[in-house]
Amino acid sequence: MTDDRQERIRRRAHTIWEQAGRPDGAHQQHWDQATAEIDSEEGKPKAKAAQPKKPAAKASGDTKPKTARPRKA
Repeated sequence: MTDDRQERIRRRAHTIWEQAGRPDGAHQQHWDQATAEIDSEEGKPKAKAAQPKKPAAKASGDTKPKTARPRKA
């Protein structure tokens, strides 16, 4: 990481921290957000974050399981 880029990230992270009300313990989140913003400005692709898997879509209509009806004699 170049010194200039690191300084830009540091300044942006500090601004984010101030805008968030100066909370304790959020340094890494602010640094990550600042890094993403600086990379975006520089046109660098973002690292892909792990995306949670989406559940399979349910079929439309009745959601109750179908049961067999007894046959009439």
